[in-house]
Formats: sequence, structure tokens, C-alpha cells
Amino acid sequence: MFIPKRLFLTKGAGKHKEKLTSFEAALRNAGIAPYNIVRVSSILPPGARLLPRQKGLEYLSPGEIVFAVMAECSTNEPHRLSAASIGVAIPSDLEQYGYLSEYHSYGETETKAGDKAEDLAAQMLATTLGVPFDPDTSYDERKEIWKISTKIVKTKNVTQTAIGDKRGLWTTVIAAAVFIQ
Repeated sequence: MFIPKRLFLTKGAGKHKEKLTSFEAALRNAGIAPYNIVRVSSILPPGARLLPRQKGLEYLSPGEIVFAVMAECSTNEPHRLSAASIGVAIPSDLEQYGYLSEYHSYGETETKAGDKAEDLAAQMLATTLGVPFDPDTSYDERKEIWKISTKIVKTKNVTQTAIGDKRGLWTTVIAAAVFIQ
């Protein structure tokens, strides 16, 4: 049974005339290109510790199969703003699992995309924990409800944005939560 005990967040951007190569450049920028990445869904294992990126990378070896929740967005449209974000919602009860969300969009700032990713993760956790909220209220209002509920201890995000290359090169952004055993 593989239940990760640690994870780290990372992000990157890359440009190239080929879409695949721009993705590879984004992985390199994020520091995770030398690993075989398997995309997984959005459960944060109970008690998993969030490490700084550099510390997390120390646990990995080139060629290793690595599980990650990843958001990706690409464009070859000049001047088009792209965003990729991972939201994190950590429950106060460390025996309870949390949530990670993947979010990608066009035309949104880093702050707006990051807030949406965080909100998505917190909404998923809130519904699991039975924290009441109105999905039609603003994110800021819901954030206040979650803070006072004491069931969600922390939310955060990692977000990468980039503006499409003016010459039409592929521009790719990624954000990832990388699991470590």
C-alpha cells in the first residue's frame, strides 16, 4: 500500500515551437522533468506533511516514478494569458484526508486563478466534513466561514501564469503537488 507521507508544491512555465517541448520546458522550470510522473486525483492523504520544494526534491531520484496532482494549460495564441493552479485544503483533524484541486484557465491573473483553486479544494473538503456554506456567496465570505468552523486548518495554492509568446511559440504553464513516500 502506497500512502504518501509528504508532498511539495511546484510550478513552472516553458516556451517552444512544439507543444510537447514547451511542456518539457515547464517541467524543467518546475524542477520535476527528470521523473516519470503519474497523474493522480485530488486526495491529500491523512497527516501528509507539506515540504518546501527544494526539500521535497531531495527525496527523489532521476527516473523514479512519481505521483502528482497536476494542472496544465498551453497556448500558441500571442499575448493570451494562461494559468495553472493547485489548491490545497488541509483539515484540522490530521486523521482526516484533505483535498487538492487542479485548476487551469485563460485570461485570469495569478491571484484570481489561485483563489479559485484554493476555493475548489476547500469546497470539496467542506462538503466532506459537513461544514455548511452557500456556494453562491463570494470566495472571501466562504473563506471566513471555513476559518471559524475550526474543521479546515489551512488552505493555500501554487499558481503559474504566463503570457503567450508574441511570435506564436507554444507557452505552457504547470502547477503540481508531488507526492513523496
